Amino acid sequence: MAEMGKGVTAGKIASNVQKKLTRAQEKVLQKLGKADETKDEQFEQCVQNFNKQLFEGSKLQKDLRTYLASVKAMHEASKKLTECLQEVYEPEWPGRDETNKIAENNDLLWMDFHQKLVDQALLTMDTYLGQFPDIKSRIAKRGRKLVDYDSARHHYESLQTAKKKDEAKIAKPVSLLEKAAPQWCQGKLQAHLVAQTNLLRNQAEEELVKAQKVFEEMNIDLQEELPSLWNSRVGFYVNTFQSIAGLEENFHKEMSKLNQNLNDVLVNLEKEHGTSTYPVKAQPSDSSSAKANKTPSSPPDGTPVTSPETKAVNHEPEPSTLETPGGGIPKSPSQSTEAAAAGAEAAGKEAGAEAAKADTDSGSASSSLPAVVVETFPAAVNGTAESGAPSERADMPPGFLFKVQAMHDYAATDNDELQLKTGDVVLVIPFDNPEEQDEGWLMGVKESDWLQHKEFDQCRGVFPENFTERVQ
Repeated sequence: MAEMGKGVTAGKIASNVQKKLTRAQEKVLQKLGKADETKDEQFEQCVQNFNKQLFEGSKLQKDLRTYLASVKAMHEASKKLTECLQEVYEPEWPGRDETNKIAENNDLLWMDFHQKLVDQALLTMDTYLGQFPDIKSRIAKRGRKLVDYDSARHHYESLQTAKKKDEAKIAKPVSLLEKAAPQWCQGKLQAHLVAQTNLLRNQAEEELVKAQKVFEEMNIDLQEELPSLWNSRVGFYVNTFQSIAGLEENFHKEMSKLNQNLNDVLVNLEKEHGTSTYPVKAQPSDSSSAKANKTPSSPPDGTPVTSPETKAVNHEPEPSTLETPGGGIPKSPSQSTEAAAAGAEAAGKEAGAEAAKADTDSGSASSSLPAVVVETFPAAVNGTAESGAPSERADMPPGFLFKVQAMHDYAATDNDELQLKTGDVVLVIPFDNPEEQDEGWLMGVKESDWLQHKEFDQCRGVFPENFTERVQ
């Protein structure tokens, strides 16, 4: 029995080797154009669709696994963050039990989200792709059977073509044996050759029929399955992404509730310990887009762009009425002008006296304290100034108005802007053309640049007013 088993195995191996050789020979002949190849364009299109569908499905599976790995990583990060909150949350603080419960629910919510993604998306994806290897194997097998069919067909056709040549050869003996054989023996030899030729032809025909049957059975099955598989991709993609979207929606809804609960707990904690709240100063947001409209960004502390000092900064005095107290008759223009000049001069003298007194009291006070600047304006007669320009301090840039100090950092987004750091002192000056001044923006030069370089034109620039605070 062992010898018989070995014989069967050896025979099967020899048969497989012979099939491979025959297929290889047939493919060579087809490539050289010496043998025609059976073509089916419709089936070839189905195979192309199959390969495309397999590629897209494999990529989707890979990306889905990456997404699940990211969800798991986010779960771990969220878990560590809530654990950190639990560690820093002191036992006597209100809401500690609530924070522990929120952390527990947060962990469960992440786990449930990940598991549902695996069950409703990844496993479905694996099942969908599980049918491709078998079909791919059958497509390859069909290709081999098609080569066998073509080889059997060509072999049978070659025997049919050589039939007449064989008959002529049998009718005219050419071998020495046939020539030497008696007349009565030559007929037997001819009959033997005819029988052998017919046997080969019958065997070739049987192999052709068998090969054709095997090929057609596989071909028919695949012709039905491949289009059906190709059409199924639409429904699969819809169901997969609908499941993911629905799971994400529910997850974020539940997570939003937990976050709101945590926010409520922290708000209560802040109310009870409000005096110890740590002020967080964020960097100002990029004001490049606002700069395009000449509207500066709000500073980190939330100060509105239009501050109460806007009118004073723009130096646009409100129109004053000319009515006298008590509703008397208004003065003439010249009288009003003279009175205004006298009032301004008196105010200037009074301010100067106070400044001198302050200097005497302070002695050698620190030079960093803001100095008192007294601006005197010339009296106007009939609406015209008596002198050419207001008096200016020699140590200040031309047209100096007042000082401001930067309360926040400001990153310049244009060549005409000043780069500010918290604490920088800026000497505010008027615009050369008042019409160019946009609301919320000032022109100035940093005090450090002015004292060091005295280069007025190269150091000056515009900056957002709401990032600074007036100090003088």
